Amino acid sequence: MFLATLSVFLLASLASVVQAQYPDPGACSGDCFTHDPAVVKRYDGKYFRFSTLDLIGIWTADDLSGPWTASGSVIQGASIINLPGNDVLWAPDVVYIRGTYYCFYSVSTSSSQNSAIGYAISSTMESGSWSDQGIVVTSTSSSPYNAIDSNVVNGTGDNEWYLQWGSYWNDIYQARVAIDGEYVFRSGNEQQIGYEPSGNHQMEGAFIWKRNSFWYLFLSRGLCCTYNPSTDPIDQVYHITVCRSDSPSGPFVDQNGVACTDGGGTTVLASHGNTYAPGGQGVFTDDVHGDVLYYHYLDLTVGVDYSQSKFGWNVLQWTNDWPTVQ
Repeated sequence: MFLATLSVFLLASLASVVQAQYPDPGACSGDCFTHDPAVVKRYDGKYFRFSTLDLIGIWTADDLSGPWTASGSVIQGASIINLPGNDVLWAPDVVYIRGTYYCFYSVSTSSSQNSAIGYAISSTMESGSWSDQGIVVTSTSSSPYNAIDSNVVNGTGDNEWYLQWGSYWNDIYQARVAIDGEYVFRSGNEQQIGYEPSGNHQMEGAFIWKRNSFWYLFLSRGLCCTYNPSTDPIDQVYHITVCRSDSPSGPFVDQNGVACTDGGGTTVLASHGNTYAPGGQGVFTDDVHGDVLYYHYLDLTVGVDYSQSKFGWNVLQWTNDWPTVQ
């Protein structure tokens, strides 16, 4: 009886340790709905949050924790890209380059490979200021990848830029892009930089972040975006992993040296407590908080419907040049 009681106690303690290894998301007040967020802090201290749906919805706040207020959309009416889904739009990535904000977005429909990555430009990020510029990358059923979930990162020089994208199929691809004023176009051959060989290849949402001499490839892994917590294995739902490289084009490996193209990835954030299925992540450096990981997640005390997805964020700490959330 004692041994049985001790075993239960040890298992409960172990579960508590597993649960406690990740902190809760940072505070969020106001309108906190988001999915696949992008966060940028403008020069005047105003925060902008962009989200899937509503032609890339825009929210603004004076503090990362809010209160957040809806303030329109990036695209008005529909994208100029003539594909199904051009009146919805997914997965924004917003970067500031030489005085211009570039919002990269995805045009697609669920489970379709008939997709495209487009972009719009603005000098302020305010709703109504964006000019839609059209296609950068497309995919069809004959492509090895799905052209959604884009991200742009700077390489080793001022004019060296890389675009990464992909979801399921053969997962994550990358190509050099040239960015000059209102023009963005591919200038290099594509290569695979991330791949999950098992199952139906649940890997997407690539986001590369440079820190010191490394480029970090953050990824969303696992089941998304319809959930049943009572039957879905907790370790198989959305979570965030990372690999790194000393080159913006890879090869990327995890903390154990496993290649990201062979299913590698060190977990940075996963479900814990009432925080469920975090993913759709990005990173930015905030002059108030330091390096911040942001993402969407579901709160089990609220529900797991898509419309209940919430904005989450945590400060990143670095140990031996690997990130952990605080």
